[in-house]
Amino acid sequence: MTMTMTLLDGGMGQELITRSPDAATPLWATRVMMDHPELVRAVHDDFFAAGADVATTNTYAILPDRIETYDLADKLAELHEAACQIACDARDNHGSGEVLGALGPMGWSYRADMAPPADEAAVIYEQIARIQAPFVDRFIIETMSGIDQARGALMGALSVGKPVWLGLSVDDVDGVKMRSGEPLEDALDLLSDLRPEAVLINCSVPEAVDTALPVIARAGLPFGAYANGFTKITPNFAAKGATVDSLSARTDLPPERYADFAASWQAQGATLIGGCCEVGPDHIRALAHRLKGA
Repeated sequence: MTMTMTLLDGGMGQELITRSPDAATPLWATRVMMDHPELVRAVHDDFFAAGADVATTNTYAILPDRIETYDLADKLAELHEAACQIACDARDNHGSGEVLGALGPMGWSYRADMAPPADEAAVIYEQIARIQAPFVDRFIIETMSGIDQARGALMGALSVGKPVWLGLSVDDVDGVKMRSGEPLEDALDLLSDLRPEAVLINCSVPEAVDTALPVIARAGLPFGAYANGFTKITPNFAAKGATVDSLSARTDLPPERYADFAASWQAQGATLIGGCCEVGPDHIRALAHRLKGA
């Protein structure tokens, strides 16, 4: 699958916030799914209709340390199963495609320093991966911003026996550094040691992806990218419990412009390309036309 171009979907969370009648909360897309599950299904359907080859489950933020604050710890399995089933239903309705089980960052997005140590995190990620395993074709670990954080997620997900893709997030100004400040090239030893099926750069601006891809290409694994459309990650959002309305979307990244970036990634050898936050169905449709001639 990874030797030919695989078109990923776009950003579920921002699409849900846009479509939901309710105000954003720290639970983000999880809250929307609880209150309006039909919106999650509609987003999956729209991404498939735009040309995506996969549906990524709406499970990025369904993590014990995020949901326990809202007295939902006992709903962990139920929430994951619901999100996975919605993605499977959308795939079945579409008639083709794969379901990727999303595993997001513990602690908080972009804050590897808030994540538990790798050995401790691995236990939690294994628990979640086992819940998702009956539904998904493979796992996609998303927005890992530091080496140890990525190690914990990989250890847990790989223990289940299904293929795993690893998404790393890099500094928006200097794409050869992870958001933790560690050199991105330091991730090469981790990739050599644990050997996920593929490695990607995600939830960073497209310009940073441009400089990060040559680094991860050196791992010798299938690689790719799905960038975000935020102007920047604000200090306010980097604080635990923030809501996404503290972030702003770029106005200079319409679908065709995003497709320009994606075409350059494809020229570098990337075979897994899609979008993250603020990249919607229209962007994925442009990618389908540009990268696959769909």
